[in-house]
Amino acid sequence: MIVIAGPYRSGTSDDPKLLAANVGFMEQFALPIFRAGHIPMVGEWLSLPLAQLAGSKQTGDGPYNEVFHPIAMWLLEKSDAVLRVGGPSAGADEIVRVARELGLEIYTALEQVPGCASAAHA
Repeated sequence: MIVIAGPYRSGTSDDPKLLAANVGFMEQFALPIFRAGHIPMVGEWLSLPLAQLAGSKQTGDGPYNEVFHPIAMWLLEKSDAVLRVGGPSAGADEIVRVARELGLEIYTALEQVPGCASAAHA
């Protein structure tokens, strides 16, 4: 399993359209990773629905904070690698830091992921 980590809230002022665009950016890496025989995971796929179920009404509120970062850290414990994509992001950088501590592979470009070299140029 490869966690795709990139900016989510950074530079968005929590604008829902910009947040969704950031998720979409991370998602563009999922299919090539899947086609290369790995399980892609964007943490927001789990954290956003769980935060909503916890009663979150807006990004950064109590229920959101209860779920958002902890789920990312738990995912890392079940993962093999992280693909760090996009621009500045304290959250994504924290994911990379923890992944390194756990001894996971860290990729900074799609073509570094085993089996994805040709997908990166498609």
